[in-house]
Amino acid sequence: MNVATAVSPFFERVEFPDDPALPQLAKLFDPEWVWPQIQGRANGRLDAPQRVRIHHFVHSIGNSALVSYEVEWPREAYLPSEYFVASVRPDQPPLIERYPEDRRLPGLAEAARPDTAISLINQYVLAIPARRASVQLIRYRPGFRAVLRHKMGKAKLYARVARPSEFDPLLAAYELSTQSGFLAPGLAGYWRNGGALWFTEVQGGNLRRRIRKGRAPDPERLLNGLEALWRAPVDNCRVRPFDLNRAYRRASRSFRHNLRDHIDLARELKTITAALDSFVQSWNPTRMAHNDFYDDQMILQKDGQIALVDFEDIAPGDPMIDVGNFLAHLRWSSCFARQQHADNCRSYHDVLRSAALARFRWQASDLALREAVCLFRICTNAIRHPRADWTSKLEAGLGLVNQALG
Repeated sequence: MNVATAVSPFFERVEFPDDPALPQLAKLFDPEWVWPQIQGRANGRLDAPQRVRIHHFVHSIGNSALVSYEVEWPREAYLPSEYFVASVRPDQPPLIERYPEDRRLPGLAEAARPDTAISLINQYVLAIPARRASVQLIRYRPGFRAVLRHKMGKAKLYARVARPSEFDPLLAAYELSTQSGFLAPGLAGYWRNGGALWFTEVQGGNLRRRIRKGRAPDPERLLNGLEALWRAPVDNCRVRPFDLNRAYRRASRSFRHNLRDHIDLARELKTITAALDSFVQSWNPTRMAHNDFYDDQMILQKDGQIALVDFEDIAPGDPMIDVGNFLAHLRWSSCFARQQHADNCRSYHDVLRSAALARFRWQASDLALREAVCLFRICTNAIRHPRADWTSKLEAGLGLVNQALG
């Protein structure tokens, strides 16, 4: 039996294997269940949306599943998109919540609503109170984190909202980011009990877009910034070491579960894991590292300086994985971006790889293993952000892993 959406005028059909421990999982992909649930929480709106897009699928096999939906209203309604989250656990009925309500992010609701956001900003950030604020959602991973833009007149702040239990590690990771060779946004204030930190705006352009347009920075600038971070002391750093083994096992389990009916892909997966297993099992953190370093995490300023705006995974890790992860994202973009953009990503991949090997005198085979394992984890995008063609995207992604392995 497959978990599948029915044909719908505004739902894209997506199919995944079922999970016997979560018999209610099918409902999260069924428009005839999802849409009435959304209507019941959409302030009485009964008209049809322009589109309902499955935004995020998080599945802990046998334990829990979560699907978030972005609801786009017709243009003539002049309404912003809304987000809803449905979740299931064994022996429990499905639960659906409307953004910004999130049980694991108790500070999000206040930070996401303009009237309460301005109260928080006046209490925890501004010396001179402001009267009003507008709020824009930038990123949201239900149950884990959110990034919001708070605008007060011409002033802009970016609020990162995390689980309160993650506040201290997040603050510690930010402090470590200031020891890198990259610019860091200024910490404007924080609300510990709500898990929220406010940062100043960094001017410039997104580095991913610059690379795709052929305006990439000198790779030495990236390597300079990383090398400074790698020199940060690992003793008493107040952050948990990066756990590559756990992340790799989670991805492997997801692929095995979802590819069990695809014999050829399952065989390819087995070949890839045979090549990666021994490396991952023998891997250990060695020095401070970013651990999720790639182009979409950075801002390139007009003077050529690079700002690092995502820092939450900084912890003891593996410097070579930082470069490998950046290369993995470039290789991924070289496959899935538009042709001209893909060519620019492919070119920069080769330039950055050559620069890193020459500068640090690494073995090319060691860097290739790390790029491959990072690509393997990136392949989960095909499942975490599902579309009807997720199996084709995953197949292409696993092909990229094989390319990296040579």
